[in-house]
Amino acid sequence: MTPGHTHSHGGRAPATNASRVVLFGLTIALLLVTLLGLFALWPNPDARPERTALLGPGVEVLSVEVTALSSGEDPTMPRTAEALGHSAGISGETVQVEIPPEVAADGVRVGDKLKVLSIEEAGDDAPYYYFDHERGLPLGVLFVLYLVLVALVARGSGLRAMLGLGTGVAIVVWFMMPAILAGEHPVLVALVAGSAMIFPCVYFAHGISVRTTTAVLGTFGGIAITVLAVLAAGRPTGMTGTEGEAAKFLATGYPQMSLSAVFLAGVIISGLGALNDVTITQASSVWELRAAMPTASRWTVFTSAMRIGKDHIASTVYTLAYAYIGSALPTLLYASTLDRSLLGTLTTGEIAAEVFRTLIASIGLVLAIPLTTGIATLLAASRASSGRRAMRDGAGWRTMRDGAGWRVLRGGAGRRAEQDRRLRRLDER
Repeated sequence: MTPGHTHSHGGRAPATNASRVVLFGLTIALLLVTLLGLFALWPNPDARPERTALLGPGVEVLSVEVTALSSGEDPTMPRTAEALGHSAGISGETVQVEIPPEVAADGVRVGDKLKVLSIEEAGDDAPYYYFDHERGLPLGVLFVLYLVLVALVARGSGLRAMLGLGTGVAIVVWFMMPAILAGEHPVLVALVAGSAMIFPCVYFAHGISVRTTTAVLGTFGGIAITVLAVLAAGRPTGMTGTEGEAAKFLATGYPQMSLSAVFLAGVIISGLGALNDVTITQASSVWELRAAMPTASRWTVFTSAMRIGKDHIASTVYTLAYAYIGSALPTLLYASTLDRSLLGTLTTGEIAAEVFRTLIASIGLVLAIPLTTGIATLLAASRASSGRRAMRDGAGWRTMRDGAGWRVLRGGAGRRAEQDRRLRRLDER
């Protein structure tokens, strides 16, 4: 191995020891604060409200399979279907099921498996009533197919990302929702839950390194920006969170709960995935650029990475917007039938909520990109500066390992090292 010659291992730029200490110190501090938040807000099992019965007394949910469907000339009237019972009590029997017109129009076919209601007070001759579709098996098959594709294409990293996703969902189910129902402030709970979700999502998928830890800090910064934007804009924009049947149920069953705060908490969590995506991409971009430009200044690396970030901002903004447009399409179609201006439509009810969610998430994304890029640029040390530090460390051969590989440098005067390099080049000729 000759002086000045580098064997690359992965093309990663190094980070200085001091920057590593600062970076991991901040990350450990954030982890400890998150754990303290989880401990302080974790709901007491006795404080959790009892679950409300889904159905009243004398009402039972049964499973059937549609065997025939009436023609139904009037699309505004319910249709009747013949179905084969699969539940205890009606197994093997053919029963009549009444299906509402909005479901029967395009949602029920022969062979579909349905959940139906049996109402005891209606009498023995009364039909069963449509309740829902049976979705467990097809969704399970779709999930297994998704896992197989992830394993084939992304291999281990994809499966580790799924593990991180599962951990995040567990945090929502076991901590976030019970804590809100137990009376904790929804925005504070969402902040702690989002912080707790960052660590498994990033580290399970991408491993523990300076690069991924930089993305963690950038994501925390993006969450902080999102929370501030939510708190500043929520009340002036009139985000009440009262739209939809679920909000009406919560208002009745939990009158002490702030529905506007629940909505704002949902906005914080909804932007977390896209936020993590942009931060990990920007951190990786900086490290790759530093490896490709080992002697460039930090400002050069920052501006180069921000050119990538600008494209990422543009693509992510319309990705979020299209995702929310798709989820709110029925509401948009309904609004388009009303005699109302475009501005009036966008500022009304559920549509305004989607617009607010898109804007807040986009603000967090836009500001997280330069923040993450700046942190990564400061941490990714140039090879030239690393070499100069090694040359100043005294006489003798010094072996220094960094993120780009092993480099052997001759200590002492730089002139002596340059003379040795020239002699070796002459020998190679």
